[in-house]
Amino acid sequence: MPRVWYSDQKVITMIKFAVCDDEPLMLRELADQITDYMTSSSRAGCSVSRFPSGRALLESGGSFDVIFLDIRMEQPDGMETAQLLRQRGENSLLIFVTVLKERVFDAFQTEAYDYLLKPLNKACFDRTMGRVLRSLAKRGAKGIVIQRGTGCEVVPFSDIVYCEVLGRKIYIHKNDGTTTDFYDRLENLERRVDGRFFKCHRSYLVNLDCVRGCQTGQVMLPRGEAIPVSRLRERELTQALLRHMKEGDA
Repeated sequence: MPRVWYSDQKVITMIKFAVCDDEPLMLRELADQITDYMTSSSRAGCSVSRFPSGRALLESGGSFDVIFLDIRMEQPDGMETAQLLRQRGENSLLIFVTVLKERVFDAFQTEAYDYLLKPLNKACFDRTMGRVLRSLAKRGAKGIVIQRGTGCEVVPFSDIVYCEVLGRKIYIHKNDGTTTDFYDRLENLERRVDGRFFKCHRSYLVNLDCVRGCQTGQVMLPRGEAIPVSRLRERELTQALLRHMKEGDA
């Protein structure tokens, strides 16, 4: 039987970056600046993957913590690439890097984390990277450790979309589409997770970071999934979402 415990330590030790730009010089410059910043300012390791087009990024199948995206590229352009990433459930921090000032408002539709203008300003870039590291630390500050025999699996809270109880098992549905299960009660899990989780139904615990809406008794999730919300909890869910968004902006 798997054993589960909860870790207050950071579980992100390697941060995965992707840079997507059809200009080879900018692709190299961005990758170099990320590596230099991480080397001088962070204890975490990093990997930087380069992609010359949105199509190459989408077809890579990779999962990244942070993606720097040019907007003005051949189809799909950066904005379309971002929309496709969100549609398939990617929860990466998206940062647009572009000469197109007028597209800044469009970026909000893809839940962009930031918007940098070319040519890159080092002070602005460093400020964005500082915010990125703080956000990732907050995302990855806690997790669930599930032990099976001599091995174990660490599931950061940030990887969890929702938890579901079926019989005596809890099933953790993750943002990469996989599922992990273990024996426990939802009440025990609820006491040990942090404020990003909300019990929307007696059998479901949802990550508020992943909620895309609520309608007709259902919570809408990034991959088009829907889980039930109890009628008596709908108003509390809305209030919890508003509080969570304000805390995230603080």
